[in-house]
Amino acid sequence: MNDYAENTEAAEGDPAQQLLDALRAEGPTALAELLGDQGFLLVELATEPGGLFSPAPGSSGQYSAVIRRLQEQRSAMDALETRCMVALADALRDEDRAAAQADAAYELEAVEPEEDTDRRADRAAARDVSMSTRRSPDLASRTLASARRLVESMPTMLRALATGLLSESAVRAMAASVAPLAPAQREQVDALLGTRLAALDGCGTEEWKGAVAAAIAASDAEGESRRHEHARGTRSVTVRRGEHGMAVVSARLPALDAMKIRKRLSLEAERLRASGDRRGHQQIQADSFIASLLGAEDGMDRTDLDIGVIITDRALLHPGQGELAHVEGYGPVPVEALRHELSGPLRELAQDRAPAVPTGGPGTQNAAAGPTDLDPVAVETRGLDDAFGADAPAVRLALRRLYTHPTTGELVAVDSVAREFPRALARFIRWRDVTCRGPFCNAPIRHSDHIRPYAAGGHTCLDNGQGLCAFCNDKEQQTTSVELSTESPGHQVTWTSRGGTVRTTGPTALTGPRIEPPPELTSSSDTPPPQEEQAQRDVEGNLGEGSGPSSTDGTDYTDGTVDRPD
Repeated sequence: MNDYAENTEAAEGDPAQQLLDALRAEGPTALAELLGDQGFLLVELATEPGGLFSPAPGSSGQYSAVIRRLQEQRSAMDALETRCMVALADALRDEDRAAAQADAAYELEAVEPEEDTDRRADRAAARDVSMSTRRSPDLASRTLASARRLVESMPTMLRALATGLLSESAVRAMAASVAPLAPAQREQVDALLGTRLAALDGCGTEEWKGAVAAAIAASDAEGESRRHEHARGTRSVTVRRGEHGMAVVSARLPALDAMKIRKRLSLEAERLRASGDRRGHQQIQADSFIASLLGAEDGMDRTDLDIGVIITDRALLHPGQGELAHVEGYGPVPVEALRHELSGPLRELAQDRAPAVPTGGPGTQNAAAGPTDLDPVAVETRGLDDAFGADAPAVRLALRRLYTHPTTGELVAVDSVAREFPRALARFIRWRDVTCRGPFCNAPIRHSDHIRPYAAGGHTCLDNGQGLCAFCNDKEQQTTSVELSTESPGHQVTWTSRGGTVRTTGPTALTGPRIEPPPELTSSSDTPPPQEEQAQRDVEGNLGEGSGPSSTDGTDYTDGTVDRPD
């Protein structure tokens, strides 16, 4: 039992109220200790429940009551977290303002503007929230902004969250919707929605969004045009990983345009279905969407894009090895998601008798990187333009040999003396890291960052480089330190937030230990069809064999000729 709780046992009156008073008096430390005690108990019950969750006759009502109590506690925790996030940001603002005054020797004209210190403190607070709650930095920033609106302008909604009248997702969505409003208008929205909570108790997501939109319009009818223009400025397209080699493409568009797109795709699907197409309605819509954007429809120019694909030669030529391929900016995908796309270009390259490329030596694993860009010189060497004419871009494939660490599976090698990462080295870092290396960040890589800043003596080399998004590239202002870890093999980077949270990130392992399937699971279907055997042998021959990367192998790793990974 903690000291603050022990001090309440001998006092008279309501123990719960006394505990509340003690917590308020002791401050955040006492609250953290109480939550730690409760967290310990809940973790133990969840991992070692004993007979707690062994149903007995007539116990269904008891488990239902536990679920309701857990939901109540979760709601209260969400509200507490909301207040604590704002308090963290305010504390960092005070600290940064004091530091700015100290740096300026308290000369008012030399003090950094509060807007700048507050912006920097809020980014540091978002980083701390991200590392503590395992949210992405972008989500942490948006959550912090919504929390401030709730705490400062919307007490009714905050109380509804704390008491379980509204879900955390509904409150966060509402707080994001009122972002363009002034504080006084948010207070009006808060009051209007508060009067409707009872009527909206069982509403769905769409009905709740409609109620929020109505409250916003009632509080600021004249600002509808301004809010729409603000919302138009947020239009965007996002790509999220799906399951089994799929992805989800989302577009934030004006409502009318979005409905036009949906109707256009739907009518195209209905037309093709009526003409005998046996694909499903949704499948046709997806295929038409792809064909329109990538230029495969009649009358449109085909688009030739540069996307890095990293795949081991074992997985490419002999599927069923239990290995995954990697797509630049996406991550791991099943091999079968790529074999169909790569088999044609590889067969053409094999038939064209492409020059052999060096292969890895002892202690390396072989893999092929196939970005769909091909150096013009290589195109002429292989004769693809002569062989395919206008269709040559569709079959271009550059094979480069990359090298992976024998135990961690990470890409290794490459160095530079320049301050800016050369193109080949930057591309190598993108392939190695796949997505932003910031803790819990899923954003695409936008910058090749020096882990130890160049100004502080950091070198432009693979070990001191990592791929980051624009937000995480401001790491020096958001964290206490970001350092290359020497405690574990591979390229591990340790991030320490200003609040003391420590997280370690590493690149995606592109290869892993081979696991042979049990004999009873091996089927004849794993054998490639006869018509593909000769093409596979040709490709295997053209991949070549040679020595691994070294200072004497003649490979220049800084001019764009990083060969395919093994």
